[in-house]
Amino acid sequence: MVTRLFYEKKLVIASHNNGKVREITDLLSTLPITIFSAADFYLEEPDETGVTFRENAELKAKVTSAATGLPALADDSGLVIKALGGAPGIYSARWAGPRRDFKTAMQRVNASLVGKADKSAAFVCALSLVWPDGYVATFEGRVMGTICWPPKGENGFGYDAIFMADGMDKTFAEIEPEAKHAISHRADAFKQLSKSCFSLSKQ
Repeated sequence: MVTRLFYEKKLVIASHNNGKVREITDLLSTLPITIFSAADFYLEEPDETGVTFRENAELKAKVTSAATGLPALADDSGLVIKALGGAPGIYSARWAGPRRDFKTAMQRVNASLVGKADKSAAFVCALSLVWPDGYVATFEGRVMGTICWPPKGENGFGYDAIFMADGMDKTFAEIEPEAKHAISHRADAFKQLSKSCFSLSKQ
């Protein structure tokens, strides 16, 4: 379904997470767009008061677009673990604490799963693109997988080192970025976004 095609020449990625900014920039690399991050405008991170990935992505994109006067693309994503009732979910970053220490967050996940046979999980991503006039286009992607322990790999970020996608024998942190981009939750959401909003903007 086509929403609104994106013809603007500038875009702000509404994130202070360098890993997310890098991945989204890579996904947008074929388009003739000058890309900025929220940090380039010295913006503070807004409080994520939504109760879903979609709500938080839209909130961040709206705040950033209003502050910069430019279209903004926001990602809200996280790890959803079935045996933990969907936790850490939208609180995935907060499990890492104020210093975003994901080693601690991964240890917390492992401790929470002790004695639980079901290690199935999913990475979920909501991407929200907001124009300065308030128009919103939001898409959600996911990739199913399993939590493994101990952490493996040096690539990626966040919980990548303990997440193994279905059909793979390596974690997201063990595979090359290009391979992750092909199957990740963010790539899934981006494919939907690209088909709906960027399909003609390469002209």
